[in-house]
Amino acid sequence: MNAQDASKTKVSCDIFAEFLEVSIHCILYNRGIYPSGVFERRKKYNVPVQMCLHPDVVSYITKVTESVKVMVANGDVSMVTIVVLDPDNTPLERFVFELGKQGELDKNDQYLFQLEDALRAFLLKLNVADSLLKALPEDCSWVVHVHTRESTADKFIQTQTVKDFSWMPADEKQTKLRDASLMPLKTTDNSLLKMQLYVEESSVKPEALF
Repeated sequence: MNAQDASKTKVSCDIFAEFLEVSIHCILYNRGIYPSGVFERRKKYNVPVQMCLHPDVVSYITKVTESVKVMVANGDVSMVTIVVLDPDNTPLERFVFELGKQGELDKNDQYLFQLEDALRAFLLKLNVADSLLKALPEDCSWVVHVHTRESTADKFIQTQTVKDFSWMPADEKQTKLRDASLMPLKTTDNSLLKMQLYVEESSVKPEALF
């Protein structure tokens, strides 16, 4: 990889990691995983977003996205999923960020205005998704899954690129949604960052759990 290609890769990875970080905060707020009082209203891509202020949550999300950025830079990530779990550790929802092959920087979009417009649309869709999903039970938790080649996962677990942050193979129970329905949210075929966002929702929601 020459210096120019490396620079493009770094830009696309930085953009995705930043977008993923904001998206996680939005999902946690919109789905009521934490009390609304621990969030603060801010703006990203000129879209109002809610960012969690709890230091432990902020630190965890930052370490997750920094780790993901390393793997994306190596071309080893096919998708990142934010999984919402019920109190019994059963997955109820899965927000899927599916990545395509990284492309070239568009000469007509050198200042990334078009990409920013695309990411703005993604955030708007994320904010709307909450109204289209069924209610969640209380005391839900969440986990991040990164889909990679097995060899990549093993290597990353061993090297632990981000200090004091450990990845481990996903619990198989957390990877399967029961009778899931799929709701497409947004797709972008931007030359620098190709991505598809959708939500999978289990048919087993609060009213069916008891």
